[in-house]
Amino acid sequence: MTTTAHDITYRLEQKRRVQADFPGPKSVALTERRKSVVAAGVASSVPVYVADADGGIIHDVDGNSFIDLGSGIAVTSVGASDPAVVGAVKEAVEHFTHTCFMVTPYEGYVAVAEQLNRLTPGDHEKRTVLFNSGAEAVENAVKVARLATGRDAVVAFDHAYHGRTNLTMALTAKAMPYKTNFGPFAPEIYRMPMSYPYREENPEITGAEAAKRAITMIEKQIGGDQVAAIIIEPIQGEGGFIVPAEGFLPALAAWAKDKGIVFIADEVQSGFCRTGEWFAVNHEGVVPDIITMAKGIAGGMPLSAITGRADLLDSVHPGGLGGTYGGNPVACAAALASIGSMEQYGLNARARHIEELALGKLRELAAEQPVIGDVRGRGAMLAIELVQAGSKEPNPELTKAVAAACLKEGVIILTCGTYGNVIRLLPPLVISDELLLDGLAVLAAAIKAHA
Repeated sequence: MTTTAHDITYRLEQKRRVQADFPGPKSVALTERRKSVVAAGVASSVPVYVADADGGIIHDVDGNSFIDLGSGIAVTSVGASDPAVVGAVKEAVEHFTHTCFMVTPYEGYVAVAEQLNRLTPGDHEKRTVLFNSGAEAVENAVKVARLATGRDAVVAFDHAYHGRTNLTMALTAKAMPYKTNFGPFAPEIYRMPMSYPYREENPEITGAEAAKRAITMIEKQIGGDQVAAIIIEPIQGEGGFIVPAEGFLPALAAWAKDKGIVFIADEVQSGFCRTGEWFAVNHEGVVPDIITMAKGIAGGMPLSAITGRADLLDSVHPGGLGGTYGGNPVACAAALASIGSMEQYGLNARARHIEELALGKLRELAAEQPVIGDVRGRGAMLAIELVQAGSKEPNPELTKAVAAACLKEGVIILTCGTYGNVIRLLPPLVISDELLLDGLAVLAAAIKAHA
């Protein structure tokens, strides 16, 4: 049965409310405590501390209520305290919190693998391995590809983000804050041009032509027979919610298959109904050899996974994959409940409804505000790129000002982009229409006031 946000019962009142003394005294006090104990390298974009969250609302310790248009970076798609997830976690912890699947296994891990094998693209035989974070999933996908192919080279793309570990920093394109002074990085990583329709020198270039451009560079600089894997985000996340031109992904995937290259779709941010499909590759019918997942998989509990062709994953020797906490039983229970809620609430359809509702408003705003260079995205993974009026020159200063202005009015939005000039919208998929429209109205007012 498909439900809508109107059919969901919220525990907290779904309204924003910000007091004059913002941030409040309790958040200020916590910030002071934090300075003496938490490393300065861990930054927070919002200067308030959370006390409660539900649906599309976050309550802070001072009694303020914020509209959540970030979902903890696309994590709490079913809400930050979905009753089914909460119930599953409570039941799980009453039995055991950990045994390590590599020592004494349990059904939850197997059940999650069954669900992921069912939900991911393709009807081929699949295998799944569970981990803790998106970066771990990416690392292990590359490990499998290298072992299975006997090759070393890995191709990533401009504007990519794949994580903060040594290998995934090498795959990530943006230097600051992710890579600066953290090298040297893992070798045999090669970067190719992405399809970025708004910023293409030739605005008429098709997706297939952009793919050919990248493929030609791979053949010239590396050699297709030397490449173990191509890894790509079907919609780039931190790089600016870049949606490649239609045909780009299918052309890359087809060439990879012809060359015996493992095609890895990094769906850490775009997966689990976020774009209106279970996975963003589904929009163009692309079937990856391996798909990496995390974020929205388990309603906020730390869990990640790789699912891929059985022959690839089974090529790894016993003991070659795993980790102490990978597939934690409590996280597995949360994932099963979260997937159940996604299906019960019909969140793919809900994401498409959010797209229809939000894109209309954003495009109306773009038509009257020359500082909006582009509006793009799919489902509830949407973005506006801010520029200097009359040009495509990135405008990161305006982007920061708009985010700060929204926060003061009780709306949490996230920024991203290689140039720091993209506002990304990642609302919980269970957010009500009323709350979403209120948040979008605040965003529009902030852009108009600071343009």
